[in-house]
Amino acid sequence: MPNLLRTLFFLLFMVLWFLPFTGFVALTSWMSLSERYAFVTRWNRRVTTRAFEWILGVRYRVEGMENLPQTPAVILAKHSSAWETLALANFLPPIAYVLKRELLRIPFFGWGLARMPMISINRRAGKDALRQVVEQGRALLAQGFWVIIFPEGTRTAIGTQARYKAGGASLAVAAGVPVVPLVHNAGEFWPRHAFVICPGEIVVSIGPAIETAGRTPDEVTAATEAWMEAEMRRLFPHHYNSSTAGARPVPEARS
Repeated sequence: MPNLLRTLFFLLFMVLWFLPFTGFVALTSWMSLSERYAFVTRWNRRVTTRAFEWILGVRYRVEGMENLPQTPAVILAKHSSAWETLALANFLPPIAYVLKRELLRIPFFGWGLARMPMISINRRAGKDALRQVVEQGRALLAQGFWVIIFPEGTRTAIGTQARYKAGGASLAVAAGVPVVPLVHNAGEFWPRHAFVICPGEIVVSIGPAIETAGRTPDEVTAATEAWMEAEMRRLFPHHYNSSTAGARPVPEARS
């Protein structure tokens, strides 16, 4: 089946699935937040994983699961596709995303999101948006949820790099939790601004935890960026100059 037809069928299926499902989630007020999260991710994993595999021919492989700490942390991840917003919750510990407050106003979809562990911010609020991330993020971390943030802010094509923002590191430093870097090549098969999704295997790499004690947010961000960019070049050298590919990087240790 041509990739265009696969994509059309997949998107139609996802709309028909998500609209009623998120509408139902909006009505689950009798569940606790952790119970609701477990219910949603269990069904999301069953449906989206099969939809990606059976309809699109997209599979994923995860390296570095052993690097995840035993207690909640802040995950700083690459953002090159819509895939990671749908699939990361399928294999990571309970996570909360940072999202635009406007998304909560979308009928059915937004109502369901409002029932989930999310950090909603006003992106036009400047420094106040960072305060919202830190306040809401600390509360969710205390409840046992991990917080995932895309430090480059927006989807960035593989082989390119945007400026890493320190918001995620600021939350980690304020909460006294480590940062876990995560990279992948989902944008190779579902690029930003592209409609057609191509089959293939997405490789996800989770790096060693970066401790935040005694560090500033800028220092944590720099260490995270160094690992993530080096790991991208190691795993996916065909998207970069081949001379940049090398051994697996390790975050700088601090005594």
